[in-house]
Amino acid sequence: MDPTPSSASPFDTVSGALGDYIPKGGARAAGERPLRRLSGTGGEAEGGEQILGVVSLGRDLRISGSNLDAAPFAGVTAAPGAAFADLLPPGDVPIVVKRLRRVLETGEAHVARVQRLRRDDGTELVVSMSILPAAPPLDGLTVSLIAMAKRLHLYASATAIGTSLDIGETAQSLAQSLLAWGEVAAVNLDYAVWTGEALTEQPQERIRLRRAALVPDRAWPEGYLTPGDNLPREASRLLAGAVMRDDVPQAVVLRDRAAIERVLDDPQLVRALVPGDRPVSVACIPLVVEGPEGLPRPIVLGVTEVWRRPDNLFRDGELLDLQELVAKTARHVDLARQHQREHAQVLALQRRLLPRAGSDTIEVASVYEPTTPDSAGVGGDWVNSFPLPGDRTALVVGDVVGHGLGAAAAMGQLSMEARALLSAGLGPGEVLERLDETVTLLDDTDAGLAAGYSALGSTCCIAVYDPVDHRLQISNAGHLPPVLVHPDGSAETVAGQPHPALGAEFVVREPFEVHEFTVPPGSLLVLYTDGLVEDPAASIDEGIGRLTGVVREVHPWDDLQQAARGVVAALAPTEPLRDDVTLLLARMAGRRSRDTATWHLPARDDTPARARSLTAPLLRRWHIGEQVRDNALLVISELVTNAVRFGTGPVTVRLVRAGSRLTCEVGDTGNGRPRPHQGDLLEDTGRGLHVVHKLTTRWGVRWTDTGKAVWAELEG
Repeated sequence: MDPTPSSASPFDTVSGALGDYIPKGGARAAGERPLRRLSGTGGEAEGGEQILGVVSLGRDLRISGSNLDAAPFAGVTAAPGAAFADLLPPGDVPIVVKRLRRVLETGEAHVARVQRLRRDDGTELVVSMSILPAAPPLDGLTVSLIAMAKRLHLYASATAIGTSLDIGETAQSLAQSLLAWGEVAAVNLDYAVWTGEALTEQPQERIRLRRAALVPDRAWPEGYLTPGDNLPREASRLLAGAVMRDDVPQAVVLRDRAAIERVLDDPQLVRALVPGDRPVSVACIPLVVEGPEGLPRPIVLGVTEVWRRPDNLFRDGELLDLQELVAKTARHVDLARQHQREHAQVLALQRRLLPRAGSDTIEVASVYEPTTPDSAGVGGDWVNSFPLPGDRTALVVGDVVGHGLGAAAAMGQLSMEARALLSAGLGPGEVLERLDETVTLLDDTDAGLAAGYSALGSTCCIAVYDPVDHRLQISNAGHLPPVLVHPDGSAETVAGQPHPALGAEFVVREPFEVHEFTVPPGSLLVLYTDGLVEDPAASIDEGIGRLTGVVREVHPWDDLQQAARGVVAALAPTEPLRDDVTLLLARMAGRRSRDTATWHLPARDDTPARARSLTAPLLRRWHIGEQVRDNALLVISELVTNAVRFGTGPVTVRLVRAGSRLTCEVGDTGNGRPRPHQGDLLEDTGRGLHVVHKLTTRWGVRWTDTGKAVWAELEG
């Protein structure tokens, strides 16, 4: 490709390249302004006129010619033969080169993107860059660069800054945009923005600022504040006071280094706030939003700084542009603050639901990784484990539809309801039936739809582990199947009869199936949510298969929490998470046979005496104290008597010793719920459960497949 003469008109070069993209006959879309030659080549025209430069590239993306004579391009050297990538900041090279090659391959122009160019002295120039196929007969590319296009840049920046709900990314985008007006830009935000605190009126002395963004990225002098550093209290007061004069947010301009040092009046503050030893000027523009109702003063979210050479003074028009950009950005910063607040609230709720330490019969470990703050919000994934009466343990995992506070509220309600119902003695299938009704109620017009949120389609899986019988019950409402790893290392998914998710009234309803089976000591149960196994490039079955392969490698004596983190590290996506990742591992050890006893007795009048005769020697072998032993014998006698008189079928007596706690459980085939009854003084019946209540720390009823079991706990 022949070099473009340096004297060639940039207007003519770009106009030729744009020929194929301008409607024939001179027609233009409604409101479209005609391409026109720009006046002035020696500097910025009055009113922020655009200055156009051109760089011609060969197919090897090397510069074949350029016309960057205008003053705004001073310091940008486009030498023939040099790679165009040499004009770019290193971090921008891959994406820009990709765009250049795409235009070469497709012939489709890439128009008007904000881009940075490197000057020879290391500073950067912000331009609007378009990539166009070269006008025939030339072969290659024409790159047009519009410098000092402040209004265009202002519009593009204000639009781009609002695309993220992450506070750090929003601040970084603002700082990058501010570089169009200077050589160094910094954004300092108040602590309340970082923590998501509610906005209140801020006394000047309480303003606390932290540096959120600083561009360009380079090696800065020692003592200069960089992102993550807290501004000294004196600097915070100074900046806050400067921008809140007369209760009105105002931009403040310090025109030279002498004025800056005079205002700061402290060498340490100068080192912290002034970028280097060169002559500089600075414009400070406040980030403010209107205060809540009842607060007359605006609230300071932070302060931006734009630094440049003192011989290039800030004009009134530039300050107005800066204030406009910062004012538009303040709204996005406040939205990010509110999102951060909601994110923190939901995360706190989910953290409280995470399982605590297990017991001597089951070891649990969990990992919860929330979505990234700039996603749709923390999801409704939850996992929990808690002890149940009778030495059992519940393991629950769920995924509530949606993100944010609506999903969090539904998640908290379902989680607490599941725990209450399981603790009250209902089985896993019965609990899911109640949760199904709850989800339907959450979605009625008053509670759900009026709030703009629906929990229909939420999923839940409940497992109950009995360490005495080494039995596991699992019931599933539309959730991904658990994975069970046997002590020999083999693994399988526990997939029972498919059942729809909670609240699915539009399908034929079937009872929730309860899958019950034996699990030998050392078995590992894996509960998880879809964020761990979903991959857009593969099916969900492949994801579950990968999970199964990874958990098979967990050795019986591996540290379980470390193993859980390893599983997540092996499976979770490396890019920012768009869905919660939740995992629970439960290693089931069971209760030792010498600490349990179970007897099956006929329902006869002499059965209470038979139960006492079997229990007494066992309690002595267990070295149970005399007082507790006598209380336990009386409790068992009363429970067995009730089972014989008011229940049906055979009676099952079970004793479990767990440390200093003794659990007595008596089961029968009846379905009546025992209730304390205050009988008359002369009656022989009606006071049994009152005796049980007085002698035990707690007691209750749980429902079984064959009837019920009344349990009671005593502390020895």
